[in-house]
Amino acid sequence: MCQVFISADPQLWAHRARSVRLHGVATSIRLENLFWQVLDDIAARDGYTVPQLCTKLYDELIAERGAVDNFSSFLRVCCTRYLALQLSGEIPQDVRIPIRSLTMERAAATQGTVLQH
Repeated sequence: MCQVFISADPQLWAHRARSVRLHGVATSIRLENLFWQVLDDIAARDGYTVPQLCTKLYDELIAERGAVDNFSSFLRVCCTRYLALQLSGEIPQDVRIPIRSLTMERAAATQGTVLQH
């Protein structure tokens, strides 16, 4: 079993920090390269840059929750959830379909499925 995981390219788990401006305030976000790749895929799918996507996610999180305790962890969960929802078919594999065009009910219906297994 472990060979499936340990045979991954070590560059995938190497981390790097990127500077992102959230409403004019520069902040550093440190993530593993794999998560930056997934964020790039999500951003491109909706016509955003990664910094624009991070700003949008930050704003929506503040609007919904009122605070952000650990934004890097939130971004990792977003990436994992995106991949899980693609596997379950809740987010189409076709990257030409923007995520913003999907209904909340469809995505919300599978909320927490990653944790239920």
